[in-house]
Amino acid sequence: MNLSLVNAERARSPPVKVLSSQLREASESQSSNARSEFLIRRLGSGSRGSLLPVSVVWMQGTVVDVQADLNNVLILDETGNFLVSGINSIPKGKPCLSPGKYVMVMGVIQSHSPEPVLRAVKMADLSENAVLHRKNWLYEVEELQRVLT
Repeated sequence: MNLSLVNAERARSPPVKVLSSQLREASESQSSNARSEFLIRRLGSGSRGSLLPVSVVWMQGTVVDVQADLNNVLILDETGNFLVSGINSIPKGKPCLSPGKYVMVMGVIQSHSPEPVLRAVKMADLSENAVLHRKNWLYEVEELQRVLT
């Protein structure tokens, strides 16, 4: 990775927890520094109509299909599928890449429609406590989006 790309990644805002449906319904815009970002509708009561700009996201879901030869994995969250690319270059990511595993993915949004596509930065296997993680995920997403300004 070249130095300018590394510096550009560092300049991005921290990851925002989102659902795949929020990305599918997002609109694309340019940030003040000419980077693509996506405007999502915040979850939760009192936030109707309130938009949140995101470019790096944290998502969770169940691995549906691994396409290692294509460098992709298809994941399903509570609201639909999303594709994660660049899986062959993330550290310690491969052990959690098998169908049925519940995983966390942090990545940069590459596309939002018709299906969200992220370029993976980090993945972790949450399968050991999948029931707890899955049960709390929607609340975590909603709470974070509520408190972000």
